[in-house]
Amino acid sequence: MSTSLPLRTALACLVSALMGAASIAPAYAAAPPAEHFFDNPSFSNPKLSPDGKYVAFKGSVDGGRTALYALDLASRSIKGVAKFGDVDIDNFEWVNHERLVFDTRDSKAPVGDRTNAPGMFAANVDGSGYRMLVDRSYTPASETGSMIKQRALPYNTFLLDQQGAQDSESIYVRRAEWNEATWDLENFDLLRLNTLTGKADVVPRPAKVLDWLLDADGAPRLAMSDKDGTSSVHLLDPASKAWRQLASFPSYGNAPKAFWPVGMSSDGKLYVSSRAGKDKDALYLYDTAKGELAAEPVVSLADYDYEGQMIYSGGKIVGLEILSDARSTVWLDERMKAAQKTIDGKLQGTVNLVRPALRPATPWMLVTSYSDRQPRTYYLYNADTQELGKLGSAHANIDPAAMGQQDMVQIKARDGLAIPAWLTLPSGAGKKLPMVVLVHGGPFLRGSEWGWDAQAQFLASRGYAVLEPEFRGSTGFGSRHFRAGWKQWGLAMQDDIADAAKWAIAQGYADPQRICIAGASYGGYATLMGLARNPELFKCGVEWVGVTDLALMYKDHWSFQSDLSAQWKQYGLPQLVGDPVQDAQQLADTSPVNLAARIKQPLLMAYGDEDRRVPIPHGRSFHAAVKAHNPDVELVVYQGEGHGWSLPKNRVDFWTRVEKFLNRHIGAQP
Repeated sequence: MSTSLPLRTALACLVSALMGAASIAPAYAAAPPAEHFFDNPSFSNPKLSPDGKYVAFKGSVDGGRTALYALDLASRSIKGVAKFGDVDIDNFEWVNHERLVFDTRDSKAPVGDRTNAPGMFAANVDGSGYRMLVDRSYTPASETGSMIKQRALPYNTFLLDQQGAQDSESIYVRRAEWNEATWDLENFDLLRLNTLTGKADVVPRPAKVLDWLLDADGAPRLAMSDKDGTSSVHLLDPASKAWRQLASFPSYGNAPKAFWPVGMSSDGKLYVSSRAGKDKDALYLYDTAKGELAAEPVVSLADYDYEGQMIYSGGKIVGLEILSDARSTVWLDERMKAAQKTIDGKLQGTVNLVRPALRPATPWMLVTSYSDRQPRTYYLYNADTQELGKLGSAHANIDPAAMGQQDMVQIKARDGLAIPAWLTLPSGAGKKLPMVVLVHGGPFLRGSEWGWDAQAQFLASRGYAVLEPEFRGSTGFGSRHFRAGWKQWGLAMQDDIADAAKWAIAQGYADPQRICIAGASYGGYATLMGLARNPELFKCGVEWVGVTDLALMYKDHWSFQSDLSAQWKQYGLPQLVGDPVQDAQQLADTSPVNLAARIKQPLLMAYGDEDRRVPIPHGRSFHAAVKAHNPDVELVVYQGEGHGWSLPKNRVDFWTRVEKFLNRHIGAQP
């Protein structure tokens, strides 16, 4: 293709040709089909090469297998890096300027039917230099097999999910070790793997390590371990190559001196996230010689815990990504500040996350742009010419104009605690809408952030208002908010959800006779408890992979083995949910299976028969208990699925069922 084409036109032509007609969003008179929300993206995960001369990305044509491509930014030509006939490219990272490493996943088989591990492979941008680095088979290679396959590392070796140095033929990878009796993860060894020869060297470790952190130069500097409910942080001295323990603190709860490493500069400055005895986590410098935090934080937020990551380029930290209600970037580099300002002027009304190359030799930067209405869309920006060209979109068939508006609102709970919540209203919405109160899982995590969400927007496109409360116990909003949820499953946490629904009624958003509660995992548990405790509020419920019996979380059964770790059961669950002995009565009183007789409303349930987080006995026993007195309860079991739906066809099937269920019981908005 001629290089005389303008950047915007050239990139659009190239990517549209590769991805097919799916990259052009048609106009819809009716609500867009479920497939447009829940299909796997046809374009995703672009990453600049370390010198900024290429951008690699994943793509699929007409629903086929996901392949790995590289776009040469000088010639505007797309090169096929790798594609398999039986699996999809999954995670990938740059090894150096012209070489990539990647693993696989079978997106056409549910979790329970997958017969191979991710493996690991490497190839150059033009597909040459291909090598298998990690075997996909769970069994060792036979003695009569290929010598190259015999030299491949075993299946329990995985990508590190960090950028690394990207300046040689080698990368750092993780090798997992599990307890053979419980299958709990006990350790990750760190290996330096040569992607040309397959030779791997193990990095000495200070203990059984569960997490590693590379510094700005891509060298291993920190290791995090966890033993008997105590977490420890270890630092590697680059001169002596010796490890020493920096700190240790309780793994669960919210210890005041706890911290978590975020990044390390080339000159050895360690940045950590810590509460430091205050209500909110903030970003601090940590003095590794004195073993103490700086007196004042580098970044702190009034209403949110610090959450973010370092952005490295040119051998230094050039920016900090920060999450408040939405994601943003604090730039420490003047050139990046200028680029951000120009890009924000061109792409208004969206979050625009700008990323430079690791060691740029060109002016190219990668931009990820999105909003509450617009799914993630990717651009290339030339800092010299200020040209901006579109690469592709994760959900190209979604028309932003047909999507709902999302806002964060503040709700006062009955005890005065402020409860943040996400309110999504249909496009052109009025008042007194049918509403779905959508409860996040976890529950000890943050539920959402500002941006396009498939579930909420699917419901909004069908005429429903969607309210997603960040009930007490949710993280990201300070220690007080988190601790207020300890041992409050089915109690004050449940009150927050009910208070959120009452707030929506009082504000005129929700029709009090047309509110449904829904959620997965803990959200499924809260759905059942909401139906039992607040039948005057919730006229129906949709729960998937939900906990129904709290006692089952603490033990395995002859018919299943939970994937909850022994440490979590011993140290985490008793502190945050309840002690199985001392709090036995409370756990029984707040288990939905013991309250099944109260539930008279219509209920849709769904589970995966290979779920190890919430094994299917949760669903079957509860369904039987409700069915005995409530004919309007349905249980759907997805064969081979685990804790959620991995197959697009199952996601589409489930949400189509949800749409029909809601229409029957609370009625779609005209």
